[in-house]
Amino acid sequence: MWHIGIRRLRGVLLAAAVCTKAGKAIVSRQFVEMTRTRIEGLLAAFPKLMNTGKQHTFVETESVRYVYQPMEKLYMVLITTKNSNILEDLETLRLFSRVIPEYCRALEENEISEHCFDLIFAFDEIVALGYRENVNLAQIRTFTEMDSHEEKVFRAVRETQEREAKAEMRRKAKELQQARRDAERQGKKAPGFGGFGSSTVSGGSTTSMITETIIETDKPKVAPAPARPSGPSKALKLGAKGKEVDNFVDKLKSEGENIISSNMGKRTSEATKVHAPPINMERILNSSAGIPSPPLALFVVMLPKAHLTSHSRMSGSSVHMKIEEKITLTCGRDGGLQNMELHGMIMLRISDDKFGRIRLHVENEDKKGVQLQTHPNVDKKLFTAESLIGLKNPEKSFPVNSDVGVLKWRLQTTEESFIPLTINCWPSESGNGCDVNIEYELQEDNLELNDVVITIPLPSGVGAPVIGEIDGEYRHDSRRNTLEWCLPVIDAKNKSGSLEFSIAGQPNDFFPVQVSFISKKNYCNIQVTKVTQVDGNSPVRFSTETTFLVDKYEIL
Repeated sequence: MWHIGIRRLRGVLLAAAVCTKAGKAIVSRQFVEMTRTRIEGLLAAFPKLMNTGKQHTFVETESVRYVYQPMEKLYMVLITTKNSNILEDLETLRLFSRVIPEYCRALEENEISEHCFDLIFAFDEIVALGYRENVNLAQIRTFTEMDSHEEKVFRAVRETQEREAKAEMRRKAKELQQARRDAERQGKKAPGFGGFGSSTVSGGSTTSMITETIIETDKPKVAPAPARPSGPSKALKLGAKGKEVDNFVDKLKSEGENIISSNMGKRTSEATKVHAPPINMERILNSSAGIPSPPLALFVVMLPKAHLTSHSRMSGSSVHMKIEEKITLTCGRDGGLQNMELHGMIMLRISDDKFGRIRLHVENEDKKGVQLQTHPNVDKKLFTAESLIGLKNPEKSFPVNSDVGVLKWRLQTTEESFIPLTINCWPSESGNGCDVNIEYELQEDNLELNDVVITIPLPSGVGAPVIGEIDGEYRHDSRRNTLEWCLPVIDAKNKSGSLEFSIAGQPNDFFPVQVSFISKKNYCNIQVTKVTQVDGNSPVRFSTETTFLVDKYEIL
């Protein structure tokens, strides 16, 4: 067994490690069975074996050979057996040295430690069981990314199935709601559909029940008594005869609550669910009557439908408009706008049918010559004459609970003065590669661009760029070979900025430059200033959401 083990170690790469100049191991991958103490001892002895007066790429001991390459303040070290092929080891060492900059932006100890697992996975693609695999840098990147076409197809199919299931669920829900409405119109009992959220009304009762359990922290194990739907009940009821209820109602009136009186004896055919927060009414009644509150109580309140419907629209605006613009722009690297196209739309959403018959007052301050187009059901003459968006038939209402595009516009131009954000990229060749200077300038002072990302492609296999001057921040994506220049805000106070970096490559390697941003101010200055009712011209409260974003923004 001992002879077999020695034979297996002949010509084998034992370990690959990145260490400091003092021999401290930062990351190490052993390709044969080796203890931690053994590898740490070998790496600690490595700096002592190097001769300062000679320039070599390897050093030997009685048992192993070190093949190394300096990387600024670190060493990339391969530990092999003495009878391994030194030429193959040097080629393997060069591949290891090229892999490290793919995952680490800087050749520093903390950066190596942060990406240690990425490096170990890449090392395993280069060497398997101590022997070099026939792979290049591009294949290593592909293998570690584990990008699978079959997985993408599977995810696309699954997303499609989920969308279809959601659509079917919505269709079924609409059918159930329609069946309930039909039953209510015909005076029949609404069918019970079961599941969560279904309720049963016994005895034709016109009220809905709110149940609240009050549990003291001293006795958490006591279970509430179940509520029985029929038979005598000791639960307190609003509208029932009693001095306690009268006192409670008077107390609510004194606190400014609007109490709507209704005949509790009168029966109707509907029961309304209430989602308002429950009130601990039993404890209030007990305290007013001088009765001590029990540690555990099950409280059932019967409230009439007429008293509760006023709480159904307490949050949000009943009329909401979404103004969205998307820009597609292509510029040449030497200047000149090849094409710019902008599409905008006003989407109207009404959540209350009593605001269905309204008109939108549009203010158009655009001076760029956009082409406006209204919805076919919108009165074009009214819009042209008075800038009002209303239906052709004023007796009809806008659809409720659905997004309706009432106005859209389009702008297409090759006029350079219309470019919202200009990008100039100047790569110039130098002795060590290319010096790249990129600058931006905001031409529309009224815009405020947020989350701006300018993406510059980089040559593959040359490592991270050396950043000179920069306004903002940057990210280097070694897997996609891109440099992302990130600017949180560009506005009138921050109209221009620049980025300088150096890297090996040719000027054509840094194109196309891509830009993305988002803004809460639209480009064409088209806004809805007021919403009024068709009858009476009374104002209606509304909310607006404005978005200006990028569909495609490239410098070729």
